[in-house]
Amino acid sequence: MATYAPQPGSAPWPRKVFAHSRMEFKLLVRNGEQLLLALVIPLGLLLLLGGTGLGDRLPLGDGPAIDQAVPRVLALAVLSSSFTSLAIATGFERRYGVIKRLGASPLSRTGLLAGKIGAVLVVQLIQLAVLIGTGFALGWKPTGGFNAVFGVILTVLCGTAAFASLGLLMAGVLRAEATLAAANLLYLLLLVGGAIMTPVDEYPAGMQGVVRLLPSAALANGLANSTVEGVIPWAAALSLALWAGVLGYLVSRTFRWD
Repeated sequence: MATYAPQPGSAPWPRKVFAHSRMEFKLLVRNGEQLLLALVIPLGLLLLLGGTGLGDRLPLGDGPAIDQAVPRVLALAVLSSSFTSLAIATGFERRYGVIKRLGASPLSRTGLLAGKIGAVLVVQLIQLAVLIGTGFALGWKPTGGFNAVFGVILTVLCGTAAFASLGLLMAGVLRAEATLAAANLLYLLLLVGGAIMTPVDEYPAGMQGVVRLLPSAALANGLANSTVEGVIPWAAALSLALWAGVLGYLVSRTFRWD
């Protein structure tokens, strides 16, 4: 007869992170505002640019409008999920004491942040699947084969690391209400003036040097270079990795858990 022998102790770190990622993902998909930012706005913008002919009248870049619109809308989707949604959710979790309580659980603080990033990556898989599928339905024709696929994955991962670090930095320092306002404001500023929807070359000559340094420009241009030119955007990935390193260090030094 088998004997039940309990083994008290903490679960392995990967299992704890997976469980926390699953919980974070459920919370994200239940929040209407987060779904609006993460999927509805990018999808509506893609349909507007590629399905109505509006993209042909806007300075999206050379070539068919849909070929330029898809990678730039993908960049907007990454910005929405990894920065705006994450910053707002984390800010209000700090306000209500959720972060402080989770920080005292068997899940380490590193595991807590890893779980949040894991949930963001799952959301992004859904975003990419929906937006890429819609892009193909609208006539999108990416080039580059393996280079394009690898370039998109590399750019999305580096961009997620950079913007998630920025979101956590904001949420870990500011009050929840200030995080809500600042994250939405920065989202709009980057959408309009951060080379998300417009190539850097379309900006006034005096602004191009500054705009080119923004992580939003590296993210959008990296995705466009991957799918339009069929090259691996090493420079854009390096820029995003540097942003992620600097912002991640600042998060580790300034993030407040209460």
